[in-house]
Amino acid sequence: MSQRNAAPISKKEIRMTDTISNLQSSINNRKASRRDFVKASALAGGGLLLSALFPTSRASAATGASSVFAPNFYIKIDSQGLVTLISKNPEIGQGIKTSLPMIIAEELEAPWENVTVEQAGLVLGLKGWQGAGGSGATPSHYMDFRKVGAVGRTLLEQAAAQKWNVPVEQCQADQGYVKHTASKKKLAYKDLVDIAAQLEVPDPDSVTLKDPKNFKLLGRRVTGVDNHAIVTGKPLFGIDQQHDGLLYATFVRCPVFGGKPRTANLDTIKSMSGIVDAFIVEGTDDAFGLRPGIAIVARDTWTSFKAQQSLQVLWKQEDMSEQNSLLYREKALQLAKEDGKQLRSDGDVAGVLASADKVVEATYEYPFLSHTNLEPQNTTALYKDGLMQIWSPTQNAINGHGLVKELFQLSDDKVKIDMTRIGGGFGRRLMSDFICEAAAIAHKLEGTPVKVTWTREQDMQHDYYRAAGWHHFKGAVSDDGKIAAWSDHFVTFGLNSDEQTGRGANMSSDEFPIRFIDNAQLSQTILNTNVPMGWWRAPGSCAIAFATQGFIDELAVQAGRDPYQFRLDLLGPDREVESGNRRGPVYDSGRMKNVLTLAAQKAGWGKKLPKGSGQGIAFHFSHRGYVAVVAEVTVAPNGALTVDKLVAGVDVGPLINLSGAENQVQGSMIDALNAAWQQEVTIEGGRVRQTNFDDNPMLRIGQSPKVEVYFDQSDNPPTGLGEPAFPPTTPAITNAIYAATGKRIRTLPLSKTNLSWT
Repeated sequence: MSQRNAAPISKKEIRMTDTISNLQSSINNRKASRRDFVKASALAGGGLLLSALFPTSRASAATGASSVFAPNFYIKIDSQGLVTLISKNPEIGQGIKTSLPMIIAEELEAPWENVTVEQAGLVLGLKGWQGAGGSGATPSHYMDFRKVGAVGRTLLEQAAAQKWNVPVEQCQADQGYVKHTASKKKLAYKDLVDIAAQLEVPDPDSVTLKDPKNFKLLGRRVTGVDNHAIVTGKPLFGIDQQHDGLLYATFVRCPVFGGKPRTANLDTIKSMSGIVDAFIVEGTDDAFGLRPGIAIVARDTWTSFKAQQSLQVLWKQEDMSEQNSLLYREKALQLAKEDGKQLRSDGDVAGVLASADKVVEATYEYPFLSHTNLEPQNTTALYKDGLMQIWSPTQNAINGHGLVKELFQLSDDKVKIDMTRIGGGFGRRLMSDFICEAAAIAHKLEGTPVKVTWTREQDMQHDYYRAAGWHHFKGAVSDDGKIAAWSDHFVTFGLNSDEQTGRGANMSSDEFPIRFIDNAQLSQTILNTNVPMGWWRAPGSCAIAFATQGFIDELAVQAGRDPYQFRLDLLGPDREVESGNRRGPVYDSGRMKNVLTLAAQKAGWGKKLPKGSGQGIAFHFSHRGYVAVVAEVTVAPNGALTVDKLVAGVDVGPLINLSGAENQVQGSMIDALNAAWQQEVTIEGGRVRQTNFDDNPMLRIGQSPKVEVYFDQSDNPPTGLGEPAFPPTTPAITNAIYAATGKRIRTLPLSKTNLSWT
């Protein structure tokens, strides 16, 4: 439940130790069917779904009883005064199941200790995307959810005015009560439920919102609503699902991407003890839907896993000898120095580079990466009486709904998805292949629930990977120590295409420092691969920042300038820089300079360090968030690396939940270090070579640095925080390694570079 006695924030500054947006615009905003309406009402615990689908109606309960006040889909208050708030979006560890209901509770004037939060399932027709990705939930819902809470508060104040027969202007809600300002009388919410439930629901745009200076809950430190259940082992996650008569399945795909099964020793598998069935699933050609494979259904998960070891399959696959990481690299390094497709060209880059005295040229590269979720992919499904019911740890239930509906020719109301808590996603669960597998098996085993669970090896070898890439830079420094010209030839990947980039493999023509340099250009070449790519944490930015901020550091050294001051000068005067992309966000240089200065000051930038130690600095703007990071590292003469400290300055507008904000920034920075240090996915013969954490190692506790986070809480609209701190962390670390050793890191993972020095 919620944390009590949370301390209010008294200072603006607090010390503590695009990508997916296109998904939101493509969501199908169809009108809800009668079944969707009933389902949504049930999710609200009996409260009538009104403002989510209808402009106005009475705030009575679905049953017609007046003992429950449910003015909209998200709020229910019973006659005991207990407040239930619905969490619309899936919880993936980003804290949204706590923070979004906090916004409603703030405007509702509901004391947090009286609030219970319930997770919604997928509701067709509900306003806004019911997903998790792109750090978009907070900016997308902040104002709407304030109005949701204010509608409830307004009705309770009207109910009190009616009961007292006084003007509503004299009634003010305050932490579970409505007070009469003149007489000082007060009524608890529970005493107003009957009247409030009969009132007409006002237009959400007509209600008065609180002045943020009067917030009592937002910005405080609040414990996650699921924390106690998690630490006590309650079954919250998809992998925890249990149902009467449940069977357990695994799904075996061709090791080579795109392969299909021809024949398999299915009779042998079906004769094994504990095996219920085994069969080929024809699947589709959709790389993001139901892939061809073999289903093994058993009485328990481990039996299905063990049976895989005896499975013998003749796979139909193309010659994949050219699909190889070494060949990719060889070709990319050759292409990088040639001309690519021009994405942007400002000024006279070629002329400045030709005439400049100080020119730097460098190639940065980074590998494919797996999402490596702690909870492997899984979904439970039941197909019965024409209804496909699904329980899944999905970030994108509407996508799964659409795929399943199309696969089995079902109507909207014949596919129901309950969203469980998610044990790590980072973009992996925006795709719904594992949902399709469970649905396909359940469809064949009609009337029997089945849970599909992947092994760790399946999870690592059948991911949608963070795209690898190469950046070949050329830069010129002017006599006054500034960047005179910037050129980046970006070599990336397309899925079975050399014309279109894979998911998350693209780069914006506005990417910093473009727009901040008069002479700048970006070109691109796409390599064809069979490797499926997908959105990763901070898609694109997670790797691009490593390259761009690393090369900026190289130019600062060439100019003989302090890297921090060099970046301040590059950002220039405080201003808002428009995006060339009509959907792109405005870049506020003043906000970035503020967090850059904040991080530098708090880290003691420029302090004297012993030999073998160094500081590095970097910043990045992504997902509407401004983050700068200073890293401090120590490298022993034998090359042993210790990341001693990471300090972040962050501006994402006002915070919703201080505890959640701290968690997200710290987690992003540790995640970035984890990805940069030892992780990579390599391709051999069209398949992934890595199989588990022994050959794709994760960061150990002893390798984690001290982390400090400082928030600059500007008055701008709040934005998401799950991703913006990731991109600048890696280049801050690599720039610090250069300061400590004189060795420039241009290749990830870090383990590929010999860091020894004398």
